Amino acid sequence: MKLRHIISSIVVILFAFPVSEALAQITINVLTTYDYPGASQTRPQKINDANTVVGIFLDASGVSHGFTRLANGTFSDPITDPNDTGNLTEARGNNNRDLICGDYTTLDGVFHGFFLRGNRYSDFDISSTFSILLGLNDIGDSVGSFVDDTTGVQEGFSDFGGTVTPIVVPGAANTLCYGLNASNGICGYSTDSAGITHGFSVDRNGRLHSPLDPAGSTGTIMFGNNDKNWIVGRYADSVGVTHAFILVPPSQFVIFDYPGSTFTSFNGINKKQFISGRYTDVNGVDHGFIARATGMAENGATEINIQSSQLPAKPAVPRVVVPAM
Repeated sequence: MKLRHIISSIVVILFAFPVSEALAQITINVLTTYDYPGASQTRPQKINDANTVVGIFLDASGVSHGFTRLANGTFSDPITDPNDTGNLTEARGNNNRDLICGDYTTLDGVFHGFFLRGNRYSDFDISSTFSILLGLNDIGDSVGSFVDDTTGVQEGFSDFGGTVTPIVVPGAANTLCYGLNASNGICGYSTDSAGITHGFSVDRNGRLHSPLDPAGSTGTIMFGNNDKNWIVGRYADSVGVTHAFILVPPSQFVIFDYPGSTFTSFNGINKKQFISGRYTDVNGVDHGFIARATGMAENGATEINIQSSQLPAKPAVPRVVVPAM
């Protein structure tokens, strides 16, 4: 960890940064900032309930690798898929059983998904050109995105117990599923015909909720959800500033900006509302941080409990295009 980030960590833990909307019930506290050792860019992704973060860093040559960071600040060795010949490995998701998912490229430009447990890698491909794994739950179900070999359209997907189901937001040019929780709730984003991104979620009953955009958004991305169905992500406004947010169901957006930065992103959240995020400094360098959301949502609840035993069975169908709510 660089000295300047050790100093900033000491400072930020003493103050609770207020959210920029009039929702004083929820406070977001930055607990620490960090960089992967020797990285030129540090881009955290998900965080599990043990506060282990999985993420991506760029080395001094601009090559992309994955990493994990334990709650005590210990980093893993670089995660590089053994089949990576394209100088790009990205660790995207993790669960409470230390399973990691992500993607890598080969010299032909093809993206492949992978799982990693310990030192053992396994490939995941459902397309000949583009398959990426973006999120996991504790039983090993996953979500991600792929390019349909027949239509050439980028679609999202869920993989429940080995049954892969494409997910398409109606009218979208592409769909990416990023987060998956214990209730089979999914979050992600899609791009419309004008090139604007919008957040979406799919609830435990398979119903699509789209678009999910904060007020004033010119582009929304949803990255992660927890077992309380809180969703995190980021959005850009009309002057080009990117803000992080938490969406507390059904409609409460809590907005956060890292002090002094014009780019802040929340990428993962666990059940105790610890958040994995990143911000960009004035020199264009990305840094990781851990934050925590505390307080009550607009409905007076500190958490939203979903009983996984109430989940319906997932149908094994070749394609799902879910109606917007």
